[in-house]
Amino acid sequence: VQLQASGGGLVQPGGSQRLSCVVSGTILRAHVMDWYRQAPGKQRELVALISSGGTLKYADSVKGRFTISQDSGRNTVDLQMNGLKPEDTAVYYCHTIILNNHYWGQGTQVTVSS
Repeated sequence: VQLQASGGGLVQPGGSQRLSCVVSGTILRAHVMDWYRQAPGKQRELVALISSGGTLKYADSVKGRFTISQDSGRNTVDLQMNGLKPEDTAVYYCHTIILNNHYWGQGTQVTVSS
C-alpha cells in the first residue's frame, strides 16, 4: 500500500488549496481514509476523515471550510481547503489503517501567509 500526497504550496489568507492523495495497492472505499496535519512545535492532529460507508468527519477548526472526498476513478482522496487561515499552516499527511497497519503519505507543506 502506498499513499502519495501532493498539492501543497503557499497561499494567501482567505485563499483555497486542494490536496490530493493517490492511493495504490488497496481498494479505496474499503477503508477509512483521512488527512492529518502537523504544525511546527505541535502534535499531529486529525483534520478530516471519510469512512468506507461515506461518513465524513471534520475537526472543529476546519468545519465549513474543508471538504474531504474520494474519487474512485482516479483512486484519490482529496482535501479541498477554502477560507484558509495562517493557523492552517502545517504539513498535511494522508493516512489509512489496514489490518492494524498505519500507512502515511509523505506529507505536503501548506503555508498560509500574505
